[in-house]
Amino acid sequence: MFDWEDTAQGEAITYETFGCNVFKAAPLTPDRREPDVEIWRLGAENFDRRAPDGRELEFWTFRDTDPNKPFQRLEHPAPVMRVTAGQIVHTHLETAKGAHTIHHHGIEPTTANDGVGHVSFEVGDSYTYQWRPNRAGTFFYHCHVNTVLHFELGMWGALIVDPPPEGDGLNHLYLDGPTYDKEMIWAAHAADPRWHAIEGHDAGLCGLDVGLNDYNPEYFLLSGQWGHTAHFNPKTEVVAEVGERVLIRLINASYTVLRVKFTMDVEIVGQDGVYWGRSAWCNATRILPAGTTIELVTAQRYDFIVQPTKKGYFPVFFEFRDWITHKIHNNGNGRFKGRIRVV
Repeated sequence: MFDWEDTAQGEAITYETFGCNVFKAAPLTPDRREPDVEIWRLGAENFDRRAPDGRELEFWTFRDTDPNKPFQRLEHPAPVMRVTAGQIVHTHLETAKGAHTIHHHGIEPTTANDGVGHVSFEVGDSYTYQWRPNRAGTFFYHCHVNTVLHFELGMWGALIVDPPPEGDGLNHLYLDGPTYDKEMIWAAHAADPRWHAIEGHDAGLCGLDVGLNDYNPEYFLLSGQWGHTAHFNPKTEVVAEVGERVLIRLINASYTVLRVKFTMDVEIVGQDGVYWGRSAWCNATRILPAGTTIELVTAQRYDFIVQPTKKGYFPVFFEFRDWITHKIHNNGNGRFKGRIRVV
């Protein structure tokens, strides 16, 4: 006999249940186990940011509400989640300003813990997601309620899964995979000011046309920093010594085709949480020669290892291109440069 007490559904459901009016729930976590790691998030929390031209843009995000930490200020993107492969993780979500979810993108939990409302439920009050990553890699998490809008507004953050320690004292990207001395997370994002002015948690759902098919970003960011500062901002500039192995985790968190060009040789070691050196479809890493461009579609991630051989400044060029025309957004101004500074 089916036990309704342990599920999100309190009664038999129909196809219409998962239409545009997805039901809200705050159920118990099915098959709950003792966690190895606990993560707390509150969302949505909103705050205004002043763009370089003086315009105020409203962003939404998740706040870290870990009771063992001091009060955390709001960040964009949302705070990084970091766990180890094989751990049982509990992500405690408390919602505000409407129903939300957390989808751990690239992880494969049970349906009730996947954070996709249209095949489970939207969190109306609170819920504890239980999940267990089975492999290391670069992932990210985001709200999956009215996804098109909530993601654009900033309800996302990086999710890093480390391999279990191998006992050699080194940082490994994957199990038996490449090692690195330091790392940088580069998450590219674009913002359309019209979208950020749309009012309504559910705007665009249930047949309401608020123009979400018309995307014209005017602002471009790297890991939450305005693009024009990316090449010298300490939060985005990569600083390395000759011979150091630097891991760059690149995430396309924009609704654009992201084109990136390094001006030094880099090694592609992983993609979308899969180690290129040992997978069913790619059994070797690859050197990307200096000056070669690489493209990332929305939600795609790449892992690069950079090992400089000489001192100097090495710019990294970012272009945000339209999905249909492939032209650079904002009349050709949707671009900026980051930098690798070798000392």
